[in-house]
Parts: sequence; C-alpha cells; structure tokens
Amino acid sequence: MFSIKNLFKTGAVLIFIGFLALAGIYLSMRSSLPSVESLKDLQWQTPMQIFSSDGKLISQFGEKKRIPLTLDEMPQQLINAILATEDDRFYLHFGVDPIGMGRAIIGQLTGQNRGGASTITMQVARNFFLTREQTYVRKIREIFISFHIESLLTKDEILALYMNKISLGHRSFGFGAAAQVYYGKETKELTLAQIAVLAGLPKAPSTLNPISRPDRALKRRAVVLQRMYVAGYITSEQLANANQEPVTAVKHGAEIELSAPYIAEMAHQEMIDRFGKEAAYTGGYKVFTTVTSKLQAAAQQAVVDNIFAYDQRHGYRGPLATIRPVDESVTTAMVSDDAQIKPITANEAIEALSSLDSYHSIEPAVVTQVMEQSAKVRLQDGSEVNIGWQGLAWARAYINDDKQAAPPSIAKDILTTGDIVMVSAVESGYRLSQLPEVSAALVSLATDNGAIKAAVGGFSFNQSQFNRVTQAKRQVGSNIKPFIYSAALENGYNLASIVNDAPINQWDRSSGVVWRPKNSPPVYNGEIRFRLALAQSKNVIAVRLLREVGLDKIIPYLATFGFNPHDLPRNESLALGSASLTPIEVATGFATFANGGFLIKPYLIERIEDSFGKVLFQANPAIACDNCDQSIDKVSESSNAPLNSEDIFNFNAADNFDDIELTARVINKAPRIISAQNAFLITEALNSAIWGADWNIKPFWQGTGFRARVLKRRDIAGKTGTTNEAKDAWFSGYSRRIVTTSWIGFDNPSRNLGQSSYNSNLSKDQTTGKEFGAKSAQPTWINFMKVALTEFPVEPFEQPEALMSVRIDKASGKLTTKTDKSSRFEYFELGTAPTEYIRQDISSEILDGEDAVINVEDSIFD
Repeated sequence: MFSIKNLFKTGAVLIFIGFLALAGIYLSMRSSLPSVESLKDLQWQTPMQIFSSDGKLISQFGEKKRIPLTLDEMPQQLINAILATEDDRFYLHFGVDPIGMGRAIIGQLTGQNRGGASTITMQVARNFFLTREQTYVRKIREIFISFHIESLLTKDEILALYMNKISLGHRSFGFGAAAQVYYGKETKELTLAQIAVLAGLPKAPSTLNPISRPDRALKRRAVVLQRMYVAGYITSEQLANANQEPVTAVKHGAEIELSAPYIAEMAHQEMIDRFGKEAAYTGGYKVFTTVTSKLQAAAQQAVVDNIFAYDQRHGYRGPLATIRPVDESVTTAMVSDDAQIKPITANEAIEALSSLDSYHSIEPAVVTQVMEQSAKVRLQDGSEVNIGWQGLAWARAYINDDKQAAPPSIAKDILTTGDIVMVSAVESGYRLSQLPEVSAALVSLATDNGAIKAAVGGFSFNQSQFNRVTQAKRQVGSNIKPFIYSAALENGYNLASIVNDAPINQWDRSSGVVWRPKNSPPVYNGEIRFRLALAQSKNVIAVRLLREVGLDKIIPYLATFGFNPHDLPRNESLALGSASLTPIEVATGFATFANGGFLIKPYLIERIEDSFGKVLFQANPAIACDNCDQSIDKVSESSNAPLNSEDIFNFNAADNFDDIELTARVINKAPRIISAQNAFLITEALNSAIWGADWNIKPFWQGTGFRARVLKRRDIAGKTGTTNEAKDAWFSGYSRRIVTTSWIGFDNPSRNLGQSSYNSNLSKDQTTGKEFGAKSAQPTWINFMKVALTEFPVEPFEQPEALMSVRIDKASGKLTTKTDKSSRFEYFELGTAPTEYIRQDISSEILDGEDAVINVEDSIFD
C-alpha cells in the first residue's frame, strides 16, 4: 500500500517536473517562435493566370500549381478521406493528440514506430513555419506552434489551410491543384477511388505517386479506403467497387482554352513590372485582358494562313534532312547518290522525327514512298498517309526571294524517299508544307479607348518569342501618307486641291546624286485632286506636300500621333515612309482618324483579381470623346469621390463584378490632337482607297486597297504600305469602332519580300511577281476584319459640324453645275470650299487646256 502511494507521489512529482520543464522550454523558446497571426490573412503562393476578356484561360505562370478552395468547395468524401487517413480525432483534440503521441512513443521504445503522432494542426505548423528536419527541438516547437494555431483559428479554418497547403507531387500544392494535375478535373468531379489516391499522397508524394509509382499508389489507396470504411464514411459496397477501379492518373497541365502566347507574354511582363517577379508568380493573380477569344483566334488564323500563302508562292526550299533507309543494325545516315534504297521502317521514321516540333497545322513526317504524282509519308504517331498531286504541285523549287524554278511535273521533282519534311492536314487529305521563314504581325485596337482586341506577334511563339507587334520597328512605307496629308489639310489644302503628279528630279549636294522619288507603279497623271492622290498613294505628291508644309512643321505634327520624333528622319524620305515604327504605334496613329481626332493609349489588362475573385485593379482608360466630362450616370448614392485612371479599386470578395460599373469615377478624356473635320476628311480619302474615286473616268483611278471591297462594308477606310525594295508590306484600316494594322516582312533586314516583275514563261526560271502591301499584308487584314466586323453593325463615319458638301468638277476641283459623271460632291471645312465655277460652255472632260472660271461669292451649297 505504501509503495503504491509512493509510486503515485513519485509519478505526480515527475509529471509536475515535466510540466515545469515544458513551461521552461516554452518560455525559453517563446521569443523565437514564429507568429501565427499571418494565417488569419494568408496570401497563397498561387500561379498567375492570364485570361481573355470572356474568361478563356490563355496561360499560367509560376512553378507551384495551386488552386485554393474553401472547405465548402471541397467534396465531403475528400474531407472524410483526409480525416480517416491523417487525423481521425482532429475535431476532438487541442492541436496535439495525446493518444496518437503515446502510441508513437511506445512504438519508438519497442522499435515498431509507425508514426501517427503528427496531427493535422501540427502538419500545418510544420508546413507553414518549420522545416522537416527530424530533431526533438523541432518537434517541441511544432507542438507549441500548434497550440497557438488552435487558439487562433477554428478547426474548419485549420483543415482548409492544410488541404490547400500540403505538397502532393508534380509541383501541385493542395487538393484543388492535385485534382487538376493528376486527373484534369475539379475536386467535385473526382470519384471515390480517385479521392482515395489523392488522400494517400501526403505521407510520401514522390514514392506513392500514381503516375510514377502506380503499384504503390494502388496499395496506399486500399489503406485509405479501408480506414474510411472503418470510420463509417463509406459502405462495404463502396469499398469493394472503389478497390476494383484501375489507377487512371495521367499528368495534366493547366487547360489552355485560347492560344495567344504573345498576349500572354505581354500581360506577364506588365504584371512583373507592377508587382515584381516573385509576387507575380506566387500571388495567385487572375489577369483579365482586353482581347476576346473570337477575335484573337481570328487574328491567329489570318496571320498564319497569310504567312503560308506567301511562303508557298515563293517556292519549296527542300527537306529538313534526309535519312537513308537502312537495316536495323545500321545507324541513320545521310543519303548518298549511290545508296541502295530500301523500305523505311516505322521505327526508323518515328526515331528520326522524335526530336522535331510541330507548329500550328504543320507537323514533321518522313517520305516513305514516291509515286508518279503522289507520295506516302509517315507521321510522328507512326501512321502513314498519302499526299496527292493537289498537295504537291505548288512546290516549285526556291531559288531566291525573287525567283523560283519551273513548276514540277512529277513527285520525284520534289521528293526523295527518306526526306524529312513538314506536312499539314487539309480537307482533301494531306499537303506538303514547310516552316516559313517570313515573319508577320497583326494588332487590333478599340478606337475609342485603345483596348487591345487581338495581337499576334509572329508565326509561332515556340519558334520565336520576339513580339513584332511591340518590338519590331520597321519602315512604314506609304502607311505614313495619311499623316502627311493630314498635316497638309491643316496648312491650306482640301480634298479638292489640285496637286501635280509629275516626276521629281532634285540634286542632293550631300550625296552628289540626283534624288528621283518615283511612283509605284511609275505612272504619272499630271494634275489630280488631293483625295485621289492619297487613294492612289502617289509618292511624288506626298513629297510635294511635305515640302509645302515643311519638315519643321511636319515632324512635330506627326509626333502628336504618338510617334517618337527620333524615329522620324529629318529629310524628305519621310514622305515615302522611311520612318521606322512598330505595328502597335501605327495602329494607334490610325485610330485617331477613326475616332474623330483623339489620341488613345493602347492597354491590355482590363482587371486583376486575387485567387478568391477579389478585384485588385480595374482599368479606367482615356476615352475618345468631346462631351464626357461628366461622371458615369449610374452612381451609388453612398460612393466616395470619383476615381481616376491611377486608382486601384478594392472590393469585397463577395462583390459581383457587374456592380463595379456602379462605382463613381470620372471618365478620362483622351487628348484631342487633330480636329474632327481633319479626321473625317482623311477618312473620306482612305475610304476612296478601298471603294475607289472617279475610277469610271480612268480605270487606274481605283484605290490601292480595293481588295477590301470583298467585305462589302462601305463604313471602312484603309491604307496600303510598301517600303523601298519591298522589305516591308503593310495594311492599316479601320471602321468607326476598331482599327487593325497588318505587317509582313523578314526579320533579316537584308531580305526583301520579292520585287521582280512576273514572268509567264513557265519552262524557265520564273518569278512570283512584285510583293506589295495590298498583295502581301492586306489579305491578313481582310480575313481578320471579315470576322471582327461581324461584332459591329454598319456605322458610317459621322460628319462633324463646320463641314459642307458641294458639287465639284472632278478634273479641276472647281465648282460645277453639272450632275453627270464628270462631277461629284466633295466635303470641305467652312471657308475652304472653292469659289470658282468651271465655264459651262467648256466640257470638264477637256483636260489639256486651261479651264475658264467665273467667280462666285455668295453661293448656296447643299
């Protein structure tokens, strides 16, 4: 009896000493223990996602894959699986499970340690604040931190932290990301068997991984299911059915819904500039861009199709390489002239193609058989397909950018067995193709606020990350002329002004040569009207207008359109487009004509949300408008002072994004840089570049952009552009609401697009014909706008105030009373209309004599 009493006393003393020791350890460690207050306002290290304006995922940046979920968003069976497997008394203990810890201690003493001491709370403490080192000091710190966490957070909050933080392999953190990585599903879509696999991963994500170790994952799944059954979470029937299912995990990436890599990189870089690289990659930002999936897809298709069309009309450059058909004992080698041709096996073809990439619709293939006018090729997946003559006949041999060989007559003129080539699937089967060397770009902006609606910076981002939309400064050619003509309107010219379309010969003292700018084509019409000169893109007239206005006025004037003055050469070649600008700069300049005279600023990011949908930033771009000083009509009565474009909007996570529009903010007004009248008159001339002006008098008086008539939209305007030696080709055009610029050229500035005249003698070396804006760049613009314009109803450009319309004689630009085809109505700013009538008794069709005129002072114009 005495001994038992002493034993209890001794035990009590030891327990008391243990508590004292524990308290002492806590006091000594207290100052070094991390604060767990940060768990109340935790920022998850979640990858950044880039979306289109209509919510399509474009790209994801960041190494860690995490999809934070609230506990309500997680399926109950997943929660049950975690509790049954990791901590079945989670809702009963105070952060440390004495029973589990006692079992672990006994296991240590008996050499049968099976774990079980770490609760979910302790794992949260370790994952957020500690390392995984196996020391007693770390374990004690883990226990103390667990006490803090339990006093600060509810059990549900702790469980949610665990299920979003835990590492589950393949760089997935949390069960939301793991469901996507292993099964390509949301957690609510998982089956019981899949849930059990994921719930078994926390113990050892690498060795129990269902992708790399499906055998071990299967055994671990059985353990999880058995524990769920014992805990009463599933029935015996559910247990049996789940155990019979195979392990189906396959690695999935983020499901990209819209291919727009150049857009993704632009948004990615802007986010780094805003938040820094580390924060951008781990902050869980959801970035919604201004591009729409419909227009971006149309832009991508238009650019790629036009690049293929250009590339193939310039000839076939031959195979990527050639392998010799060999026996299995012989390694792959290059073909020699005396090689004995043997059949190429599927394995040989697949091995030869294994390191090659596909681009868009083209993929690598090995030629396995060449017939008279067809060939068989084997693809990377091992399948063999046929290419008929329809897919081969285009392949004239490439000689240089201007020349191609005569058309082939049989397949052996093009291909040899063993050639590694690129092919593409088409409606009729397969077609021989090749990886293009030419580059191109397209950018489309909303004319009223600068929102980027679509942008494609090249043929393939995988091939080249150089974004030609924003980075390629190229000579703009005749795309500069509307701005030169706009300056002329500001300096006394009007659409009916007569200008001299005649050759220029000027001695250049600095170079010692005569400068002779030429029209393209070299056709000169003598005196023609201002509108026609721009519609026909007359080079010599652009030079004459620049001379009249003067470089000292022209360069500052062009700079108001957003062009860097340093990119504008201070010589008369400026009138011919020697300035080097990026496509987005050109499109921004043309937007001024479309929106009535305002300079908009392109922008890409519409809004930024955190990982839980809270809006962190909402764009407030400057708007092209005259009467927009008032605030938005729908203003919340309780709102604070109006906000400007630099404000960052903060809303509660529960707020609906639609409600943001009710927040009071002042509309930013874009600066007016030219008059509405000037913008309208230039647009009128550029409309003639498409729809023609006076072409019924002289056939060549149709505009250079006439191919756009296929769109059957009268409410469009545009301008071609071709540089010297055809190194660059452009087309820029717009409707009232959208402006688009298309460019094509080689990254290597020494190459030209093709500048020779066409040779119809097919039996000799021949040329493709001269490349120019309408032929090389405009097809991209047309194919894109064919889709884009469906988003906008027909909207004629609105005639501003202070403009009048009077009937003029087409040949002289003077007033006329005739109503036949020799006359037309023309627009003029008030005070600039002609005041002289052409003599009624002299036909306006007599163009080789001086026109007799009469003066009028007080005429009524309609």
